[in-house]
Amino acid sequence: MTTTHLDAPLHGALTAGTMLLAPDHLMLREGLVRDHAVLVQDGQFRDIGPEAQIAARHPQLTPVRLPGKVLMPGMIDAHHHLTQSFGKSLAYGEPSEIFRRVWVPLEASLDDEFVHGVSKLAALESLRGGFTTVCDAGTRAKGDIAALAAATQEAGLRCVLGLICNDGGNDSVADVRRGLKARAEQFMREWSGARLVHPSLAISVPEAASDEMLVAVSALCAEAGGIFQTHVNEHLASVERSVVQRGKRPLELLAHLGALGPQVLIAHGTLVTPSELNLLRQTDTAVSYNPVASQWKGNAVAPANLMAALGIRFGLGTDATRSDAFRLMDAAEAAQKLAFGLATGDASCGGGWTWLDHATHEGARAIGLGHLIGEIAVGKEADFLLVDVDTPELCTSVDLMWDLVRLGNRDQLDAVFVAGKLRLWKGWPTDWDARALMRQVSRMAGDAIARAPIQRLHPTAQKHREGVMAAEAVQ
Repeated sequence: MTTTHLDAPLHGALTAGTMLLAPDHLMLREGLVRDHAVLVQDGQFRDIGPEAQIAARHPQLTPVRLPGKVLMPGMIDAHHHLTQSFGKSLAYGEPSEIFRRVWVPLEASLDDEFVHGVSKLAALESLRGGFTTVCDAGTRAKGDIAALAAATQEAGLRCVLGLICNDGGNDSVADVRRGLKARAEQFMREWSGARLVHPSLAISVPEAASDEMLVAVSALCAEAGGIFQTHVNEHLASVERSVVQRGKRPLELLAHLGALGPQVLIAHGTLVTPSELNLLRQTDTAVSYNPVASQWKGNAVAPANLMAALGIRFGLGTDATRSDAFRLMDAAEAAQKLAFGLATGDASCGGGWTWLDHATHEGARAIGLGHLIGEIAVGKEADFLLVDVDTPELCTSVDLMWDLVRLGNRDQLDAVFVAGKLRLWKGWPTDWDARALMRQVSRMAGDAIARAPIQRLHPTAQKHREGVMAAEAVQ
């Protein structure tokens, strides 16, 4: 893909090492402001304020005027599975816990070349959807996780990258546990200085690890300044297995072991009791709220609005469903309205701004990067979006923040920047051939799905339709 998507003067301005950008609207932590400018230099935000003052402080720079645009923080996907994204359509119509029948056998069949290809494609999808950072919960693919890290860096996507440390439960042997701990320590050291890759440790679900490993991984992350990721209280079957095997619900087990804390990010948390909400609040444990996953394959919806009121940290996650940040925010609000708001007469369900906050700076806090990203602020990494709001849908807006949640669309993304570098223009990279990658991965994906021992319970839409039509014809 070449730079022909950009007109030459604008391309030069948006690819410079130093940029003084003057959009119609600038989205700061406290909301949208007009007549402001931002200085981007060396991949960071260096100065922000009223345009006249910024221009006076930097007279050597010519402001880049961006009429009809919102300059806003890049959005954060707080829960992803990059090596599963290519098989997302396998999840349609499936009952919960499809990881046992689909994801585990599918990922186990992937080699390093395919992991690199599908991860880079997933990274492109994320960038196209307005995500500048994803939090990957770990892959079960064989081989070196460096293939996944290389893919995200090549695409220009910031990634919190989880290394899975499952030891199999309390029946695991000491040698296995020692080996996993050594590998985890090496992984955290190896990636500690990378700009776009932030190391993390993961255990798929608490039942997949011994008590010793759960405690060790959580402690290692606390010591190293990383986050410990695990799927907790997502499905009824998993909760019940934990009660049978360990005598406690998954979240209760982690609390009992002392494995919760500000270094922990639990995925989903859809089935949480009042006392478990208190555990999250008291330990400052974070949550990824994944509303599209609840719509597609979940047992419940996490009480995210209540979590916000209680001060529980959480971000919004896709769970490798669809990488569209605007649709994710809309789903976050809609799921709260349908699951909780209708019953209580809550017509607001967050008022729009709640979901923007948790897609940006609150999401950054949830994944352990609040000091680095998530807002347009001096000293933060310049991960940001240029959103076209000069559209028929938004030109008459009287509440632009809420309209971005309900009406925003990834087609409005003119530009996506990560660490101050232009990564996409009008949905496509400017410095590598995305369509060639698409063709390559499409060929490889069909082979991978065909050879993996996947057990899919629901037919494709076409097969389902044919079955329904056949039954109606008999009747």
